[in-house]
Amino acid sequence: MYKQYSFLAIVTARGGSKGLPGKNIKTLNGKPLIGWTLRQLENSRYIDDVFVSTDSEEIAEVSRQYGFGVPWLRPAYLAEDATSSVDVLLYTLQLLEEQGKVFDYILLLEPTSPLRKRNDIDEMIKLAGDHPERDGVISVGEVRGEHPAIMKKISNSGNVIPYMEKEEKGYQRQQFQKVYFPYGVGYLIKACKLKEFHNIYTDHMLPYYIERWQNYEIDDIYDFTCVESIMKMEKDNI
Repeated sequence: MYKQYSFLAIVTARGGSKGLPGKNIKTLNGKPLIGWTLRQLENSRYIDDVFVSTDSEEIAEVSRQYGFGVPWLRPAYLAEDATSSVDVLLYTLQLLEEQGKVFDYILLLEPTSPLRKRNDIDEMIKLAGDHPERDGVISVGEVRGEHPAIMKKISNSGNVIPYMEKEEKGYQRQQFQKVYFPYGVGYLIKACKLKEFHNIYTDHMLPYYIERWQNYEIDDIYDFTCVESIMKMEKDNI
């Protein structure tokens, strides 16, 4: 709890993955991937409860080894490739509320974004609690080489054309307006707003800026290898 607000962390980790099979329990620098997120939650001063949402008994068992029980597995229809995180959050909230467990804020954490600094979770919580007029906080990292003003697409006739209909003038990233990507360090939103809008992104979300080395999400073996190297470089910060 921070100030008068309660916080529930929901860790979403389904068993299926086409890009990197078994990635949520694949060993990353001595821990299963999901273990990094669970360890980070152990160090939080403000998280009131943690729920691991998974369809996999293997992932559930790893979570139990870290001290987090998994009272039920996610149904199969919420573990498909097209399943949205919002559907999983709303399903979990409903079941918990039926048990009388109600929280002010929901923090979505994805194991595939393990590059969190030791204080990131609590700093996001403090930012939300200090600004109750906002709906929540989303971690964002500055887009660098893949700036949309530079990106291209292929036309129906097979030509390389600007991705943006109105292309900004410039030749280097530094000449364009900064844009940000919501890397998965954390998505924190009021429970009432999540239920109202069925969306993590409302028009009243605060940004939580992360550092360049945190701008990675693991989807395939190349991402995994990059994150593994970064963890070794930033071991004093994670």
